[in-house]
Amino acid sequence: MTDPASPDPASTDAATYDLTSLISPYLDLHMMFPLLEYIDSLISTGSISYSSLDVAQARLELLKPTHMVDYAMDIYREVHGEDATIPKEMEDQKAGVFEELEKLREGQMKFDELCRNEELRANLVNSNQWNVKSLTSMASYGITQETIDTYYKFAKFNFDCGDYQQGRDMLENYISLHASPPKQRKDGDGDDDDNDEYGNQSSNQANNSEDEKTGNSNMYYLTSIDTTLLNVLWGKLSCEILVEDWEEASIALIAVKTAIESLASSHKLTPLEALHQRTWLLHWSLFVFWNDASGKGLESMVGLFTSEKYLQAVTTHAPHLLRYLTAAVLLCKRRAAKKAGNGNSNSEGRRLLRDLVKVMQQCEYSDPIVEFVEQLSVKFDFEAAQSQLARCETVLSSDFFLCKQTELFMEEARVFVFENYCRIHHKIDLTTLGEKLAMDRDRAERWIVDLIRNALLDAKIDSEEGCVVMGTGSTSVYEQVMDKTKELTARSGGLVVNLRGYMNDVRREKIRRERKAKEEAEY
Repeated sequence: MTDPASPDPASTDAATYDLTSLISPYLDLHMMFPLLEYIDSLISTGSISYSSLDVAQARLELLKPTHMVDYAMDIYREVHGEDATIPKEMEDQKAGVFEELEKLREGQMKFDELCRNEELRANLVNSNQWNVKSLTSMASYGITQETIDTYYKFAKFNFDCGDYQQGRDMLENYISLHASPPKQRKDGDGDDDDNDEYGNQSSNQANNSEDEKTGNSNMYYLTSIDTTLLNVLWGKLSCEILVEDWEEASIALIAVKTAIESLASSHKLTPLEALHQRTWLLHWSLFVFWNDASGKGLESMVGLFTSEKYLQAVTTHAPHLLRYLTAAVLLCKRRAAKKAGNGNSNSEGRRLLRDLVKVMQQCEYSDPIVEFVEQLSVKFDFEAAQSQLARCETVLSSDFFLCKQTELFMEEARVFVFENYCRIHHKIDLTTLGEKLAMDRDRAERWIVDLIRNALLDAKIDSEEGCVVMGTGSTSVYEQVMDKTKELTARSGGLVVNLRGYMNDVRREKIRRERKAKEEAEY
C-alpha cells in the first residue's frame, strides 16, 4: 500500500481525495451526470476547489454522444453565455434525433401495440407463445425478427434521450420474450422462490426449474444467455439505477452478475473479458449498495468485493475501490458481529478486519479512510489514527457515495478507536475518557456502558475507583481451533503436490539408473 501524503487536515481540499476521474471510465455516460451535479453542489458551498465552468464543460463533452440535445444546448449556453448562438451541428443533431426517433417508433409499432394489449399478451403467455419464435411465426400479428430488433433499438434510443423509465419498461418486455418463468402454482404446492443474497438457487428450486423447464430465476428466468442478452441486462441495471429504484436495481445487479459468471464458465467470455465485466459491475454496484434502505446492502457489498473473482478485479484493475470496502467493513462490522450470535460474535468482527487488512496489503492505494483503519488495526498508532480521522470527514462529505454516511461513519470510527484502546489497557479513567469524548463523567459512564454492550467487550465499570476495568480478553477454544485449522486444506494440498513431485523425481532417478546400468552391461 502506498504511503499517503500528510497534509494539514484543516487546509486539505476535497479535490485531493476526489475519485471521480478514477471511477468514471467504468460508468455509463448517463451515470456521470449525478456525480457532476454533486460536485456542482460542493463548488457552490466552497467545499471543493473545482471550477463550475470546467464541470459544465465536462458535462457538455459527456452529452455529445447521447441524444439529450436540449440538455446539451442548455449547458452550452451555461458555458458560453445565455445569448450564445447554438452551433449548427447541434441543431442538425437535434433534427437527426427526431427523424431517427420517428423511424424507430414506426418500425417497432406492431410489437409495441401487442405489449400494450394486456389481455392478448396474457393469453399468449399462458399458451407458451410469448416468445420470439412463436410471435414471428404468426402472420396475423405482422411481427418479424426485424420488428423485435427495432424494438430493442428503440428502447436504447429512449435511454440515450434520457427517458430512463420508458427504456426500462421496454427492456422488461424484450427480456420477457427470452424468459420462461414458472407457471402459477395452486395453493399448497409450495413456494420455490428461495435464493440467497448472492443469487444462488436452492436445490428444491433447481429441481422445480428443471421439471417445468423454467429459466434461471436470478436472471429474470432467461432460458439462456449470450453477450447480446448480457448487454440487455446491463441496460436494465443502468435504467434501474438512474430511476433510483434501488430494490429493482439490486435484482438487476444479481442478474448481471449471474450472466457474467455463466458466460465465463461456458468460455463465451475470455478470462480477461470476464475480469473487465466484473470490474464494471463493482463500480455500478456502488450506486446500489450505498442506497440500499434494507440495511443489508453493505454486508452484501463486503461479501461481493471480498469474493475471490471480484477481489482480483479490485486488486488488479480498481484498487481505489478499497475506500468503499473499508468504509463498508467499518460500518457493518458491529452489526455483523451481533448477527453471528454469542458463540463467535467477536470472532466474526475480527475476521472482517483481518480479511480487510489482507486486501489492503494487496492494493497500491491509500487515503485517510484506509489509513485510519491501518493505523489502528496494523500499527496500533492511536495518535496517527486520530489525525487521519480528522481528514476522514472531508473525504466522506465530498464523496458522492459516502456523503450520506458521514455522521454514522464518524461515530463508528470513534467506537473503533475505543474498542482498540480498551483491548490494550487494563484500566481506563472515566474522567479522562469523558474529557476526550467531550462529556461529563456521568454521561461518559452511561455512554461507555452502552458501548461495552454493543461492542461486545469483556469489561466492567468500577464506580469506586471511577474507571473501566477490562477483562482478560482470552480467545475461546472454538476461535483458537478455527484460526489454526482454517488453512489446513490448502496446506494439505501443498503437501500432496510436494510429495507427488518428490515421488516423480525418485521414479525418474530410478529409471535413469536402470538405463545407465543396462548401457554399462551392454558394453
